[in-house]
Amino acid sequence: MQHIDRAFLHIFWVILALTMAASATGSGRGVTVEKGPYGTTSSGTAIDQYTLTNSSGLKVSIITYGAIMTSIQNPSRRMPNIILGFDSLGDYETKNSPHFGSLIGRYGNRIANGTFTLDGTTYCLDANNGANTLHGGFRGFDTKVWKVSQVSQGPGSASVQLHYRSPAGEGWTDTAPNPNCPSNAVNGFPGNLDTYVTFTLTNQNQIVISYSATTDAPTVVNLTNHNYWNLAGEGSGTIYSHIVSINSNQFVPVTSSQIPDGTLRSVTGTPFDFRRGKAVSTDIRKKDPQLMTGNGYDLTWVVNPAGFGPLKLAATVLEPNSRRVLSVWTDQPGIQFYSGNSLDATSYGASNRAYRQSDGLALETQHYPDSPNQPNFPSTTLRPGQTYQATTIYQIDNF
Repeated sequence: MQHIDRAFLHIFWVILALTMAASATGSGRGVTVEKGPYGTTSSGTAIDQYTLTNSSGLKVSIITYGAIMTSIQNPSRRMPNIILGFDSLGDYETKNSPHFGSLIGRYGNRIANGTFTLDGTTYCLDANNGANTLHGGFRGFDTKVWKVSQVSQGPGSASVQLHYRSPAGEGWTDTAPNPNCPSNAVNGFPGNLDTYVTFTLTNQNQIVISYSATTDAPTVVNLTNHNYWNLAGEGSGTIYSHIVSINSNQFVPVTSSQIPDGTLRSVTGTPFDFRRGKAVSTDIRKKDPQLMTGNGYDLTWVVNPAGFGPLKLAATVLEPNSRRVLSVWTDQPGIQFYSGNSLDATSYGASNRAYRQSDGLALETQHYPDSPNQPNFPSTTLRPGQTYQATTIYQIDNF
């Protein structure tokens, strides 16, 4: 097993103790689910919101548009929403280029030049991020209407499962063709993809996101959640004082177009070493090519130990004033830390305050970017008869 820093392990044991205490005190009442209307899309489809509430008062709300988490309300001291987002469906439909709270697919992160080759066939995707495809293209999973396939509630947890069937050819828009595509390319992602995502809230203040997907033709899949966290409350200012720890010895360096160069690089001696935990502001303005390319942190870290396996503690975030702690667990090989660099005050959130640069941070558990074009990276290929599965746990505590 790779080395894990002592400070990171200390944080782990603190969180574990908090979890056990929550389990002992919060198991007497069940976790509930409430359904309510959330408006109607521009095409006339009714959207519902499901709110899960546990015995300590933690509330998590999800809508059937984009499988978006609209709010996470923490009951300690006061009840702020600790993720960024809008207060209306219309804003999510028309203004959500930052992907607030969204379910990202078919492929989270970037694919170089919007093309990849699988089994000898080249596929052409939207170029919606310069020359590259980002987060599934112009009309990714975060713009789709999902159907609720199951709702359950009980003494220890409650869940809402959503389903979306993505038809073969999604991810390519004929009104904005990709100039990088060769003439013999097939447009869009291959295969009809059945995707399920289950949101579970427990009495231990864990938000569990479980993904599964199957296909009828070989394809590529990389699903993630795009919450922007601000543990002091959305609209409260920047996340520069948040103390971030990332359980990683290596990160995935990128070129000037934010595409991996195919290597993994040690974090030692770089601004990307978060093993001991540090405020986001500590190194974010250092003169480093990787920081300059992303205008801040926007990279993937290799979660220790490298590769797949059981759930691993990937990151923790501590907000010193509210004394809130977020821990992120995953079974995926990487975690993208994005410091909200592109927020530019054009989006007004639920608090009716403008979101400016670094008013929230994202921790996206996922595969490495551009894996379909990087043979040395863990594969994102899914074939008929296989099931894509991934799990992320967000744990919220107070210290």
